[in-house]
Amino acid sequence: MSRLHKENHLVSRIGWLRAAVLGANDGIVSTASLIVGVASASAASSQILVAGVAGLVAGAMSMAAGEYVSVSSQSDTERADLDRERLELATQPEQEREELTQIYVLRGLDATLAGQVADQLMAKDALAAHAHDELGISDMTTARPIQAALTSAATFSVGAAMPLLMVLVSPPSMLVMTVSIASLMFLALLGAIGGKAGGADIVRATLRVTFWGAFAMALTAGIGALVGTGL
Repeated sequence: MSRLHKENHLVSRIGWLRAAVLGANDGIVSTASLIVGVASASAASSQILVAGVAGLVAGAMSMAAGEYVSVSSQSDTERADLDRERLELATQPEQEREELTQIYVLRGLDATLAGQVADQLMAKDALAAHAHDELGISDMTTARPIQAALTSAATFSVGAAMPLLMVLVSPPSMLVMTVSIASLMFLALLGAIGGKAGGADIVRATLRVTFWGAFAMALTAGIGALVGTGL
């Protein structure tokens, strides 16, 4: 008797990993950019800290709300498609059976075997078979709004706390440089962790995250300096 070979596929991490990386990246970049921008405008350390804390709270709430709304929209679409498929299975089962058969034929099975596969899968769970093979909906990819919202808010807060910590430990004269360098290091670490968790190229993931973070902070610092000079 042969044993099934169990595999752990990384695609099962897509939902939470995307929300986690997005939240942490946004937390670091937006908060560091805000701090650097305000500091470049020659603001006092207390004002910089208040701005950073406000950015953390507002950003975390915004990420949670945005993720919940967007993923809920995806969930609503999936639910509507499943309801439509359920109705079609109840009113025109033969057409649905033929539709599933043709999907398997296009994947390489001959018509007879494709029909047998469709019959067996529909006999077990017709809706699940059509959801997976016709609609592309599965347990691994289905939308989970609450999970996405909580993950984004939590990781945003963690990411935003890192630049804020640098404000507390950095001398005022070195604040911009300290926050910028430390934030780029945090972004590089995030890119490496995200790449490792997702099975991607770690160097490419690290460079991508670090480059765009540096660009955002440089742009914000330039605008802050211009505004500070103008005022």
